[in-house]
Amino acid sequence: MPKNMVMMRQLDEAALDAGHGSAVVALLPMRRVAAARSMYTQTVKPGCDCVAAAGALVVAAIPMAVISVTVAVYLGRPVLFRQTRIGLNGVPFEVLKFRTMRPDRRGQRLDVIHDRRETHKSDKDPRHTRVGRFLRRYSLDELPQLINVLRGEMSLVGPRPELASVVSESYRPGLDQRHLVKPGLTGLWQVSARGDGPMHENGEWDLDYVERVSVRTDLAILAKTPAAMLGDRTGA
Repeated sequence: MPKNMVMMRQLDEAALDAGHGSAVVALLPMRRVAAARSMYTQTVKPGCDCVAAAGALVVAAIPMAVISVTVAVYLGRPVLFRQTRIGLNGVPFEVLKFRTMRPDRRGQRLDVIHDRRETHKSDKDPRHTRVGRFLRRYSLDELPQLINVLRGEMSLVGPRPELASVVSESYRPGLDQRHLVKPGLTGLWQVSARGDGPMHENGEWDLDYVERVSVRTDLAILAKTPAAMLGDRTGA
């Protein structure tokens, strides 16, 4: 856990011990709402996202075309995997990825723990393919999400978009505040504790990001992302 998160938690616990619990409970959401409604988050960040995503799509056009052909040849059609995730302010949207599993994966017998939030991340999952493992290893399967960014559904940096079922069934109180900002291609959790358990069990990283979202924070996360991509690929 980052030092600033530890310090904030210590201060909050001290305030609770002093009998100021209600003030602390009210202050944390207010800090996050204020940060999420800043000029940077509302105006500058979306503009930068749009320009950067458009440029990245131009640069990645040939690699994405090669990946599309490869997926079509080895895994068949459709090339893209579409899944409903929860976005800004809890609004659902359709996230895009290159397919990495066989089309009949849901009907295939599994010899690993049967929890779709976990099994698809396991190296022992028989539904994975050699092509899929390579794409996931280097996060190449997520390149189509640049289209989500260009549409305004996602940002380059932010909490990763979560499944609606996980949000409704597994979120603890207050964790939905991660939806005060747009979901991102990369985020604080991805560069700090990549693949260390399910996203909803590492929500403090996302809430910490929401509290201190800024151009400096985003640039720092983007700078650390390449190293995280080359590390263990087990995140969502």
